[in-house]
Amino acid sequence: MNVIPKMVMECRADGRQDHALIDLGSFRSESVFAGLELEERRVYVNSLSPRQMDALTAVCDTFLPSITLDSDINSDDSILKFYKTSASMARIPDQLGGCMSNKLKHPKLWLLRLTLWMLSTCIGTFILCGMRSLRSSFPYMQSFSQLSQQRREDIMRSWSLSYFSLIRMAFNTLKFLILLVFFTQVDEKDENQSWKAIAYCGPDPEFKKRKGQSQSLNQLADIFVNADRQVQQEGPREDKEELFGPLYKGLIHLEHPRELVAQRLHRSGFPVSLHPHKFGKNHHLSHPSLIIQCDAVVVGSGSGGGLLAGILAKAGHKVLVLEKGSYCARNNLTLLEGPTMDQMYLGGGLLATSDMGVVILAGSTVGGGSTVNWSASIRTPQHVMKEWSDRYKLELFESKLYREAMDVVCERMGVQSEMKEEGFNNAVLRKGCDELGYHVQNIPRNSPPDHYCGWCCLGCKDGKKKGTAETWLLDLVRSGNGVILPSCEAIRVLHKKKKGRARKTASGVAFQFEHKGIKEVCIVESKTTIVACGAMSTPILLKRSGLQNSSIGKNLHLHPVTMAWGYFPDETAAAEWPEKGKKSYEGGIMTAMSTVVANFDSSGYGAVIQTPALHPGMFSAVMPWVSSTEIKKRMCRFARTAHIFALARDKGAGELVSASTINYTMDEVDEENLKRGIEKVLRILAAAGAQEIGTHHCKGKSLNVKQASSHEFERFVKEESRRALRDLSTPICSAHQMGSCRMGVDPNYSAVNPMGETWEVENLFVADSSVFPTALGVNPMVTVQAIAYCTAQSVLDVLRRKKDRFLSC
Repeated sequence: MNVIPKMVMECRADGRQDHALIDLGSFRSESVFAGLELEERRVYVNSLSPRQMDALTAVCDTFLPSITLDSDINSDDSILKFYKTSASMARIPDQLGGCMSNKLKHPKLWLLRLTLWMLSTCIGTFILCGMRSLRSSFPYMQSFSQLSQQRREDIMRSWSLSYFSLIRMAFNTLKFLILLVFFTQVDEKDENQSWKAIAYCGPDPEFKKRKGQSQSLNQLADIFVNADRQVQQEGPREDKEELFGPLYKGLIHLEHPRELVAQRLHRSGFPVSLHPHKFGKNHHLSHPSLIIQCDAVVVGSGSGGGLLAGILAKAGHKVLVLEKGSYCARNNLTLLEGPTMDQMYLGGGLLATSDMGVVILAGSTVGGGSTVNWSASIRTPQHVMKEWSDRYKLELFESKLYREAMDVVCERMGVQSEMKEEGFNNAVLRKGCDELGYHVQNIPRNSPPDHYCGWCCLGCKDGKKKGTAETWLLDLVRSGNGVILPSCEAIRVLHKKKKGRARKTASGVAFQFEHKGIKEVCIVESKTTIVACGAMSTPILLKRSGLQNSSIGKNLHLHPVTMAWGYFPDETAAAEWPEKGKKSYEGGIMTAMSTVVANFDSSGYGAVIQTPALHPGMFSAVMPWVSSTEIKKRMCRFARTAHIFALARDKGAGELVSASTINYTMDEVDEENLKRGIEKVLRILAAAGAQEIGTHHCKGKSLNVKQASSHEFERFVKEESRRALRDLSTPICSAHQMGSCRMGVDPNYSAVNPMGETWEVENLFVADSSVFPTALGVNPMVTVQAIAYCTAQSVLDVLRRKKDRFLSC
């Protein structure tokens, strides 16, 4: 049956998309092609009042005003234009208004709205801004937009250092959002008017060239019209995977007609019940749209869920994977920072703790964090395995099975430690450590030695980075025993009380998806259920499902990170190093690491030193803002500014109250470890040859190393590394979250048992970083997969016993 051509023709005939896989008439170059799906970029409607928008525009132009440079000083037109462009000229207030109205989900969002309303009034401006807002003549009071540029900048600086934490919070939030949006927004050509001035090329040039040589729209239409026939034909699988993505045969998109979805599921071996649907009515749990049956349902497709799904499917079990995020095939990534954060990160990349003290990045796409992480594939450290085994009585981590698990997952991901060429940031880290005699080592990566790519945080353009979408999920699809449902959200784990059982037993999952404003609920009935949504989402789902274990949502560790920077002017680069023309955003993101302050040989609690991926948006958002001129000058140095960070294995822990309410307070010990790390980082940057160094503290102090005396250098390093990190004066980031459903041997102190099964519900397993007993201290991907591998053996035992009981009946 040739379904797809029929559906495309119906779309063309009546203009409707209800029964279409794609509306070719609305195809745009920036659309995200996911298997057989094209996803438009999200547009957010602005609901701020005119008064709030007036204040927001003034605030935006305070951070990024129009500045006229003397053309004799710099003849580069792109730089002159960059300085001349204000935030309002780039329509940042409108975009930010839409973001605040729809995208931001934070318990302190009211504070931002209240701040803007107060700044739109004379009295409110006086309350928030004090004497700086007063005029010397009548009328003495003014609203914020009526103040001069200099006064507004003075006020913003005072906010960054305010005694009141709510004012510091408001400053940090506005600064972060304004700069992030300004440097990540793109026009219809996928370009940003500031990029040329800051020497940023946008998406990987090689990737852009390859996309430019891809098929025309007419060719793409022909491909879609013949897609069903093409899937059935024999031919090079590699060609199809290059176009549709390696998982194309296993993806089922739920916005298609339900009959087509049911047919695809049935053809894949999943029994399906289709329920009548009244047009315009939302389905609910008692009246689901579809009921699907399978052996195992896996919620989440990241490092844990993807691995478990692949292993179960290869063992012959029917596995259904539910993924909240969408699927982006290699050829249809954008490698644009803003759109990618919006589409492939949890919360659109705008997730933070309740006090805005920590900015949190977590993947939310097919493949989870393994799709957008930085390739580091470090085995569980020996001292961590010993602590988890001895202190927490988890014998698993000293077992032969666990070591086998690490070997298996590293082999499947192709983990190796070599590189043909090192990127700018990592070369700076390595050279500085070598000069100072600090220990430095290669970071094992799940990519080959020639993988010189700085855009992997935005998805891997060629599949060389072996995340779960290129490994375990591929096993799932090729086994013929599994399918993936992207863009759907699990709303409840279903469980029931069985006669003669002390605990409830998991029976499946209810999930929902939205299409054309209508929410539909479906049910998966399964023999076993695995939740692997990640440490930020798994506890929320378990709580919503009625689980009441006191450890669910608590013990959240974030691996807090703080950074320092060093500027290496291109024109003064030595002939041999650092190479002239090298850019900070190019090359492997992580290839070098120092454990000089990691305390691996003692307590195991310290800080590792590594390098980040910072494209213009995040770079601008974490750099200190001390004036509008200074931030634009810093951004013009973006491409030759190296960043190195210290990452603490945190003893302090937080709690997930809800999806948007994340309480976390850094422990004093963790703060001290980060300070020790930053002290080493500043020395590393200077030893590597940086002309200027600094931290992200809001005062924005820096030191010209070439002109400073040794005494001035030591004083600077001491002062900057001793600054407080828990008072919102320095941006703290987190790319690793763990521990929120920790594993243990006692239900009073843990959420899951040593097999990964929840204490409260039988046959309900958790397989992600939330099961870590403590913070890990290094990049967690290998540890997540190794634990999930062990959990998979327990799940296989459950399914084997169920099969044996069925056969004996």
